Amino acid sequence: MTSPETAGGGAGSDTVRTLLRMRATAGREHEFENAWRKAAEVISTVPGNIRQDLMRDPDLPREYVIVADWESRAALDAFGRSPRRDHLTTALRDLRDDADRHTYQILQTLAGREPAVRVLVTTTVPAGEEAVFEQAFLDVAAAMRGVPGHLREELLHEPGTPTYHLLAEWTSKAAFLDWVQDPRHTDRTRELLPYLNRGFSRRVFTIAARPPEPAAGPAPDPATAASPLTVIGAGNAAGNAAAPTAPGRRREPRATTDVLVVGAGPTGLTLAIELARRGVACRLVDSNAKPPGRADKAIGVHCRTMEIWEDMGLARAAIDTGIWFNGQIVIVNGRQTHRVEWNHPELPYAHLGLPQYETERLLVDRLSTLGGSIERGLELHTVTQDSANVVAHLSTADGARETVHAKYIVGCDGAHSVVRRELGLSFNAGAGRFPQLFMLADLDVDWAMPEGYLLRFMHMTDGELDGMLVCVPLRGTGRYRMATMAPPRVMAEAARTEVPPGFTKEYEPPTLADFQVALDRLAPAGTTGRNLRWSSIFRISHGIVDRYRVGRAFVAGDAAHLHPPAGGQGMNTGIQDAYNLGWKLALAVNGHAGAGLLDSYEAERRPAGQAVMDRAVRVAFTDEMDNADEKAQFLEEMQLTLTYRGTPGVGEALGWDAPDRGPAAGDRAPDVHGLTRRGVGHPMRLFELTHGISHTLLIYTDASTTEEDLRGYEKTAGAIQHRFPELVTIYLVRDPDAPRPPAVGLPVVYDTGRQWRAAYAAAGPCAYLIRPDGHVGFRTRPVLAGALEDHLRAVFGDGRQSRE
Repeated sequence: MTSPETAGGGAGSDTVRTLLRMRATAGREHEFENAWRKAAEVISTVPGNIRQDLMRDPDLPREYVIVADWESRAALDAFGRSPRRDHLTTALRDLRDDADRHTYQILQTLAGREPAVRVLVTTTVPAGEEAVFEQAFLDVAAAMRGVPGHLREELLHEPGTPTYHLLAEWTSKAAFLDWVQDPRHTDRTRELLPYLNRGFSRRVFTIAARPPEPAAGPAPDPATAASPLTVIGAGNAAGNAAAPTAPGRRREPRATTDVLVVGAGPTGLTLAIELARRGVACRLVDSNAKPPGRADKAIGVHCRTMEIWEDMGLARAAIDTGIWFNGQIVIVNGRQTHRVEWNHPELPYAHLGLPQYETERLLVDRLSTLGGSIERGLELHTVTQDSANVVAHLSTADGARETVHAKYIVGCDGAHSVVRRELGLSFNAGAGRFPQLFMLADLDVDWAMPEGYLLRFMHMTDGELDGMLVCVPLRGTGRYRMATMAPPRVMAEAARTEVPPGFTKEYEPPTLADFQVALDRLAPAGTTGRNLRWSSIFRISHGIVDRYRVGRAFVAGDAAHLHPPAGGQGMNTGIQDAYNLGWKLALAVNGHAGAGLLDSYEAERRPAGQAVMDRAVRVAFTDEMDNADEKAQFLEEMQLTLTYRGTPGVGEALGWDAPDRGPAAGDRAPDVHGLTRRGVGHPMRLFELTHGISHTLLIYTDASTTEEDLRGYEKTAGAIQHRFPELVTIYLVRDPDAPRPPAVGLPVVYDTGRQWRAAYAAAGPCAYLIRPDGHVGFRTRPVLAGALEDHLRAVFGDGRQSRE
């Protein structure tokens, strides 16, 4: 990293950076790069230009970013008005499809952090005690989770000797010494002390440089490279560790983790993020050695998923990358039958258009910031389990095998799930298939249709559908993801063979001419397709498994349910499966889950998956307008009205005279604007309080609340926080006419505009418990402390439990 002085980027600097994103025309990438080099030579002579770079995404070879640093905004503006700018625009105009420019001020360029260090501890172990010592290391590695500055731990053995090396990596020497000098550090290392007390040596090495680590495991450390060592086990700050092994022993190498997630699509990535946010050790494995290509069906990100992404820290990046859908237009036999506007400003988010490859990129980036990663090229073969563990056998592409011991396993491995197979699950009555084959493509279209609308063209003959074309807008002028029935030659061949669901590689990808035939028949006259980026043949299937859980194993996403692509339901439903399961698994791993909490995953998500699948099948070959209330239909499609009412995991206690109004237990908790807090100079949203990894308890007070009531609420809150520390965050929501709390030790939020009262239909004191997934877990009117505490015990168990 450069210093602020050398980069010209100190606080208050005028230095600016422009990022110009361009997509080169297919087949002309080399010309594009040469043209940029020539233009850059001219621009480099412009006063005020500091540097220029051309970057290309290796996974998207036509996607380029031109980076230019300028001494000031004035220098950049002067260049923009000069003839030299034409050297760039003219050179690249005919070689690109689109462009998008942003300018940023460089505020700070930070120096790198203090170099990481490796601590090497060497000791000897008496003969016959090796297995006990190695297990003690695993226990200590697990206990080191969350220690500030600790990165990972490894145990190495010199073959044929009693010598072992404990190799720990810390962010800095200071962080390591702070831990050593804390007397409490012996609590975490108690199991190893008998071996260290017999004598050991310790050295600290600064890591001066290191190459990127290979995906298979850590690179050899320079501190120990001279000795032929066998790696016995490894653990990191997230809690992964490897089990003992050594030459001459018959135990297989194994890794221990809390949760093994199989499948790194949107569902698996979401689950891994939710576990990482809560400090749960998770391994995310995927059989594909490389990320999937761009032939993805999922485009739309639902309003409800956007709310989830806000909580996960993804919403802004998704908005910056995608486009908003304005609505939907349906045209049957050339006549417009529906035009539905999706303008609902009262919702936190609208319906976003984002290709699945972009969704996965954003999720991978978020997981990376939390210290997680995908282990690619690991294929699952078998799964067994007992009352305490799951054992999974995996292999790499070169045949190396690994045995993973985990507390739980979750199959997010798609339509052909190995986890589902190993659990003996099958789709209820089998997976249904639509007889038609479809072709899918990413291409540009020249027509006069309004931008930003999902377009559905249909052709009916004697009441029967014999043609359909679905066009979903993508970022870029006139760019669409297009789906239509496969050409007759493909359908004729498919009738003679068995074609499985999903993308079919047995057929040549459809050509632009194939799509032009569909456009000529179904789209407005004169429509022309061009710039075909990719295309594929695929088959649609649908089904749902009878069970989502078998002991310590779960399925989610396409491993549990398959949907027609109508409405983009499959990916969004899978993400919401993972969002529901993540916080429950985390509580179970950490010893804070009531007896029925994990069962609530199936009780809540299977009916949701069934309802979504049934509707998607019902409307797949219709005009999709099956509800007279267009807004109600939109909310249903966006899964904003999905509820878990009546399931065992939610509850309520209403007094005999309490009105049954507002969101019930199991409903999505609505957002509220206009809340205020003392000392905060701007209005707040309710979601600012409820987002996070804990439950949120909102106790509402109004003019009918007494001081005795307030003291009772404080007593109840104190009891909850004592029994369930860090699991429940509590706020007092105060109506403007409510009595001032007499030194109540609870944070107070003011419902200044009575918007909370309206959204939750409060007609007196009440309490709402909002779960981490944004659904109402419990409500009580009036505030019945005993009923609330009973519900919390059902969720968390008896409280103050130890880690499982």
